Parts: sequence; C-alpha cells; structure tokens
Amino acid sequence: MADVAAKERRILVAIDEGEESLYALTWCLKNVITKNSKDTLILLYAKPPRAVYTALDGTGYLFSSDIMATINKYSNDVADRVIEKARKICREQNSDVKVEARVENGDPRDVICETVEKLGVDVLVMGSHGYGWIKRVFLGSVSNHCAQHVKCPVLIVKKPKPSVGSK
Repeated sequence: MADVAAKERRILVAIDEGEESLYALTWCLKNVITKNSKDTLILLYAKPPRAVYTALDGTGYLFSSDIMATINKYSNDVADRVIEKARKICREQNSDVKVEARVENGDPRDVICETVEKLGVDVLVMGSHGYGWIKRVFLGSVSNHCAQHVKCPVLIVKKPKPSVGSK
C-alpha cells in the first residue's frame, strides 16, 4: 500500500459567550485535532441580529444614531472578546493548529449552516446547552437544527454536569 498523505480537514467550531461552546472547542482540540496535523480550525461567532425599534412599534421610541452606534460597538466588542478567548484556548491547547476566525451577522442557525456550506467544512463541532425538551420546544435547539440541515458530520459536545457534592 502506498503512503497516503493525510487530507487537510476544515473543522468549524461554533462559539458563543457560553461556556458550553468553549468546552466543545477544548474537547475538539484534545480529541479531534492532532499535533502537527494539517487541519484548519475555523472559529465561527454568529452575532445575533439586533432588534430594530421604530416609532411605529407602539413604544414611541426611536433610537438615535448615537445609541445605535453604541449598541453596535458593544456587539462588536463581545464578538472580539469571544474570538480572542477562543484563540487563546487554541494557543494553549495546540499551538501548531492553523486557526481562522469569522464573525458573521444573523440568526446562529442560519449563519452556521450557510458558513459550513460556503466553506466546504468537513466537520462541524458544537456545544450543547443541554436544554430539556420543554426549553427546546420554545427556544429551539441550534445544534439540532444544524445537525438536520448541514451536509457534513456534526459533533455535538455536551459539557458534563458537575457531580453532586462538587463545586
């Protein structure tokens, strides 16, 4: 048999402000990506759409451009902090891994699915908030939606719950 060079994989990890997504990133770095691999890790943060308020919404309020600029700056700052925290985890866990970061705007379900398709991702890694079925009915499950709609394997990493008596 001839030696076949390992194919570079494009692994997308969806991240947000929650510790579940950062746990999934850490798990991925320990269990999916090997040292000296040719893999590219893509960190994706989906900025949720901001609510738009107009004078017609019944409140009578119309946000000024200064307030909208402040809201946008805050949203960008949150995205930057999440991406930097994820990059730091990557450096600490596997300094050899090639990392790309993307921040996209929109509903996380759509953004993740569209980005996976657009970039030709080989594996999607996501954290799970571990909502019960009632919360999933009302809030929906981003990971479930993505697992149903993307065309690549999806790895949903569930953060272990602390055992009774531990802190």
